[in-house]
Amino acid sequence: MTVSVPPAAPSVTALGHLPVDPERWPDVARLPRASALRTAIARRILARAFARLPLRTHHGDVRGLVPRPATGEAGSAQVGPPTLTLHDPAAFHRRIGADGLIGFGESYMADEWDSDDLVGLLTVLATHVDDLVPAPLRRLRSAWVRRRPAHDRNTLEGARDNIQRHYDLSNDLFARFLDPSMSYSSAVFDTLPAAPGAFTAAQHRKIDALLDLAGVREGTRLLEIGTGWGELAIRAASRGAEVLTVTLSEEQRALALRRIAEAGLSHRVRVELLDYREVEGQYDAVVSVEMIEAVGAEYWPTYFAALHRLLAPGGAVALQTITMPHERMLHTARTHTWISKYVFPGGLIPSPDALVRESSAAGLSITHDTGYGEHYAETLRLWRETFVQESAAVGALGFDRVFQRMWELYLAYSEAGFRARYLDVRQLRLVAADAPGASR
Repeated sequence: MTVSVPPAAPSVTALGHLPVDPERWPDVARLPRASALRTAIARRILARAFARLPLRTHHGDVRGLVPRPATGEAGSAQVGPPTLTLHDPAAFHRRIGADGLIGFGESYMADEWDSDDLVGLLTVLATHVDDLVPAPLRRLRSAWVRRRPAHDRNTLEGARDNIQRHYDLSNDLFARFLDPSMSYSSAVFDTLPAAPGAFTAAQHRKIDALLDLAGVREGTRLLEIGTGWGELAIRAASRGAEVLTVTLSEEQRALALRRIAEAGLSHRVRVELLDYREVEGQYDAVVSVEMIEAVGAEYWPTYFAALHRLLAPGGAVALQTITMPHERMLHTARTHTWISKYVFPGGLIPSPDALVRESSAAGLSITHDTGYGEHYAETLRLWRETFVQESAAVGALGFDRVFQRMWELYLAYSEAGFRARYLDVRQLRLVAADAPGASR
């Protein structure tokens, strides 16, 4: 599914109180087909699960009356358990009966449920994810999940399409909720919760830590895989490095080139629209920030082999990557999820075990590994709160309420994953396995 800006004055379908463009959101505008049996099973499983969890459920149409408290260090400013409010219980259970967690997300996009503490609710669900379905019924999991579509594979052509479907939405959209550095990855804060005005400094702290891991200094030949909007390349060039940074996003490249020129560093930085598999040469340092999640498990061997091939003797790789537990990664790799359908097509978060295995197989050794998941939860909180505050401006860019609910759920879902410690984020240093000091 493509989530580009919709055409002007689209035809809409009234779904509850939310107008839905059926051409842009076909699976949100209509209820899926689901047998009465599947719907009844979903209703019963959820009722039993919710009764055991620290949350409250409420049935009723109270749209617009559900407060959205700011999320604090513990995950919520609310006192007491979060409430799941079902505006349309029949549609909610039918969607989950038909499509499992994809249906859960589409039901939120359709405004069929809400919460007074969205992150708190999702954190409860993420913490107890293995307890939601009774053990005997887990064997029937395949009946509720779909395989990932073949067109989402990260071939050379597919990877470009997948990246553009997320990162080429609109530079103006991202500018509405990112900090002025336009960094779209976890910051490293001096204190938690973040002090007011500390966001950009925290992003620079993250970037500088990665550049230090890779040994970037005056004269370093640096390759960055995944340009973003150019902030890391700017800081590396400011150290005197000669930078090649590659991206598959035309929108990002255009803005990165402008920002690099405004910093007076165009003579030190080249920004190429290029797949990592097509890069040639060797570099003293390679840095890649939260890009491996877009590679796909099928291509992890190719990715790490490319890192090894592109690394000059004595050089180092610095990676920042989100991670998840290995068994959960294996389940996710086989499943078409709400995130893969609407947010990151073709993506998969690796496990620490997978990173060790794949890097070792490619002749690389991990010599540094540190995690700071709580900092990503804080990063996501700041993005989410800013995104919600900028709702009118986002709408003025052409992004309708269905998109905004989708994006809010994506940010809240990700934040909850880190607060539940279901997800982590790590900075790694890798060198050639036969290099001096390569033992971890």
